[in-house]
Amino acid sequence: MTTYLHHTLFHFYCAGIYSGKIRFTEKGVLHAKVDTRRRTQMQEHILDPRALYNLPLARIGEQLEAYARAEWTGEKVVLEHGTVYQRHIEYTAADVAGAERTSQVWAMRGGTAVDVVTLDGEVIAFAAPNRYGLELIVKAGYERLTPLRVYEDPILSKAEYGVNDLGTYLVPMRDGVRLATDVYLPEGVASGVKLPAILVRTCYDRNGRKELFMRWANKGYAVVNQDVRGRADSEGELVPFYHERDDGSDTIDWIIAQEWSNGKVGMWGASYLGYVVTAAATSGHPNLLAVVDEVNVGSPFTDTARKGGTLCSWPLLSWTLAQSVGTRTDFEIFGGVKVNPEAAVDARPIRDIPRQMIGKESGPWELWSQHPDYDAFWKNCTYSELGHQVKAPMYVISGWYDGDSPGVSETWRMLTEHDVPHRKIRLGAWEHNPNRARDLDNVALGNDAVVYDYDVSVLRWFDRFLKDIPNGIDREPRASYYVVGENRWRTSADWTPAEAVVTPFYFGGDGRANSSLGDGRLAAEPEELSPADTFVYNPADPVADKGEREPENMRKHELRSDILAYTGEPLAEDLTVAGELSAVLYAASTGRDTDWVVTLSDVHPNGDSIRLSNYIVRARYRHGLEHPQLLEPGKVERYDIFLQNIAHTFPAGHRIRVTVTSSSKFVAFPNTNTGNNPYAEEEPVIVRQTVYHNREYPSHIKLPVVGG
Repeated sequence: MTTYLHHTLFHFYCAGIYSGKIRFTEKGVLHAKVDTRRRTQMQEHILDPRALYNLPLARIGEQLEAYARAEWTGEKVVLEHGTVYQRHIEYTAADVAGAERTSQVWAMRGGTAVDVVTLDGEVIAFAAPNRYGLELIVKAGYERLTPLRVYEDPILSKAEYGVNDLGTYLVPMRDGVRLATDVYLPEGVASGVKLPAILVRTCYDRNGRKELFMRWANKGYAVVNQDVRGRADSEGELVPFYHERDDGSDTIDWIIAQEWSNGKVGMWGASYLGYVVTAAATSGHPNLLAVVDEVNVGSPFTDTARKGGTLCSWPLLSWTLAQSVGTRTDFEIFGGVKVNPEAAVDARPIRDIPRQMIGKESGPWELWSQHPDYDAFWKNCTYSELGHQVKAPMYVISGWYDGDSPGVSETWRMLTEHDVPHRKIRLGAWEHNPNRARDLDNVALGNDAVVYDYDVSVLRWFDRFLKDIPNGIDREPRASYYVVGENRWRTSADWTPAEAVVTPFYFGGDGRANSSLGDGRLAAEPEELSPADTFVYNPADPVADKGEREPENMRKHELRSDILAYTGEPLAEDLTVAGELSAVLYAASTGRDTDWVVTLSDVHPNGDSIRLSNYIVRARYRHGLEHPQLLEPGKVERYDIFLQNIAHTFPAGHRIRVTVTSSSKFVAFPNTNTGNNPYAEEEPVIVRQTVYHNREYPSHIKLPVVGG
């Protein structure tokens, strides 16, 4: 069937940049691209199935009839294939097809968002928000009735240039290792004009997302795109984390020596690339003037190799094995396709897991095994050790479901401790791949949880500090955050919000807090004579929650007797918690070492217990990473435990729950409780754990409570 959408001419925009024409035909999706350098309009061809667009053009084409037949009225539209859309925002523009017109944006629910724009009941545009820039196709001439309006700020850098790809340079580092480095310059700038540069350093092959990074060149920036050492086309050996500070600084030296450079350099990075930019910032390089740091992994003993001092399991394994099969990442290993996560975390001996899983040794895995405790090697990888050298304004972006939020918190603590000027943070209801969906597992968010200006805010940051454009982003509130449950954005003068009141919630009970069926309580004051709770921790039978930071329903896990559950009374009114969390635990173990896992959950009236935040720590590092000390069996010790940040409203009638246990096998390999080298092959020891909660030992969680 042919609909009004078939053969309609759509204009295609990526991050506000005109990228050609799209038509949906019986033969397939036709794409008339724009030449990257000259911006020449090319002829139509069938869309390349390898094209790396976030907007799923082929899928839209397959479902075109359903979009055309839908009645775009009311508050909700359900397409024939089940996709749900909700009425969202409107745009009004004058002189569209000769009149003032008002369009309607429909927010997609469930899955990765592909929003729809309609005018008088007919579809005129499809939009895919994402971190790299809004991708959108729109009926020609109707652009101002779509979210493209976010790019209309008159002082925002405009997409007015082509891209001149200068090719690949081998840039020498201070030790002689040469790194493959591409340079993209804006084509069409006046002769002799010097340019600010944005540097991206990646472990995932600089060619993989080059078209996305070129978008800054379209807007008047030089872009430098580099493989970190040992990856893709760069020389040397990958030693994760270790060289990134110096290599970043050396690359900036090279950039500012180029004839096209005006000496101003910014950096962008996410995930491991986010660690890379944060590490480079701690070099204190005077020409690094702006940093955008998204969902950054933290220092190895905080977030990655040795999370909380434990030996990280699947998150670390998946990444390390994927890097170890060659110089280019195997994303099917990383995604748990070629390697079964359960088999990997259960394999023993730990040191030999790479050989069992990928048939060869892993250089990083073997190197890490040679450093079982925090030493000079790890210290060199801990970027916050040099936080006093950070001078560059840094924009930090993450979310409540980002598995690397401990790294984001580490970064923010560092910036706050050293009062780095112009620091800014934006925290959404987002995953490690941010700004993607409005429904995540057990949580339904508001339509505005996905934003259209994500990349615009990044561009504004670079514009302000690399081009000196007075756009005001540095005068906005320091923190912007999305409150889940309340489902709206808030701002504050700081993060944790300046208006938050850190409030303790004390553990209590009658000595039988085992499982959610036990008698564990949460209260505003510690109980005078509350007897301690005990459980048996068997490393051979660890808790098997999913491990990733997602709103997992912990209900079935909380039936285990080796999980202590402390639950508050049903709330009489809504309670909003926003900021960095922590817990104080007074506990003893019969082992020489052990782990502690603390989790905060929202318990619904039906009994579902949705995880909000958690963290795991190794007991031997209770006095600090540089002062490991084994336990004296049976002795009560105090543990000050970081918990991952949140912004969440507990509705009236819900209950707050805190659980304590000693394992989470998809986060960390179970502690054998012996105190020996965690990589060593040995028999684990079953131990008895005791958690105290009374006036003398007031175990509690600290929640930053904010008012309405």
